[in-house]
Amino acid sequence: MKKIIFVLTSIIASYVLNAQVKTPAPSPHATLTQVVGLTDVTIDYSRPSSKGRAIFGDLVPFGKLWRTGANLNSTVTFSEDVVINGTTLKKGKYAIFTTPKADMWEVIFYTDTDNWGTPDNWDVNKAALVTNVDPIALGNNVESLTIGINNITNDSATLDISWEKTLVSVKFTVPTHKAALASIEKVLAGPTAGDYFSAAQYFYQSNGDMNKALEYINKATTLAKDEVPFWHLRQKSLIQAKLGDKAGAIATAKLSLAGAEKAKNADYVKMNNDSIKDWSKK
Repeated sequence: MKKIIFVLTSIIASYVLNAQVKTPAPSPHATLTQVVGLTDVTIDYSRPSSKGRAIFGDLVPFGKLWRTGANLNSTVTFSEDVVINGTTLKKGKYAIFTTPKADMWEVIFYTDTDNWGTPDNWDVNKAALVTNVDPIALGNNVESLTIGINNITNDSATLDISWEKTLVSVKFTVPTHKAALASIEKVLAGPTAGDYFSAAQYFYQSNGDMNKALEYINKATTLAKDEVPFWHLRQKSLIQAKLGDKAGAIATAKLSLAGAEKAKNADYVKMNNDSIKDWSKK
């Protein structure tokens, strides 16, 4: 009986230790991803609520650096460079800090994003971009802090911070035209050597049409701007061997070997030497 009681007690104790009480977070976590033109913008933050409290000038004092959220840093990530008030902000992830004032807000994009709240030691060199924005008084109350991307066009949008009866809107422009032209020029220029190499490699590895594979790898080698990469030549030799052209495979493998030796790539040197030795037997 004592043994049974001991076992039951152990099970209950284990359950108590492993059980987790689930309750709503005071400041729920939120993530937003928005495409602006051809730029991906992601916002990650926690959303405190006013709960009847006065916010700006009280809970969030005027003139003091604010974390602009709760818990870990509120962050924004841009997949491309953007321009804010005439200044370029490089693509990447930034913590959003602000200094609210009654008539003007300072919005700061900070490169160190791993703080809980504001940094212990503020580093001005990590403030990638600082811009001043006039706050806008809202007619309605915003209960929970809201950071969003609005007013979206092909070339711009606004990063909006709203809480209580205040809205701060930071306009940014994105390089849509430049990115679109680059994409158009790349596609219309036709496949690259790397594209043909990948196609040839796929046909070879999937035991597909080896004649197609040879056609594609020949196009890849033809498009090489300087010398043909030794890994392209290695792939060509494998395709030739599979097609039964051992003499051609050996000749190509020797070219690949020379390139691998020049690049001091021991793996390809060994593979080519092994293949040349093997193909020479047959």
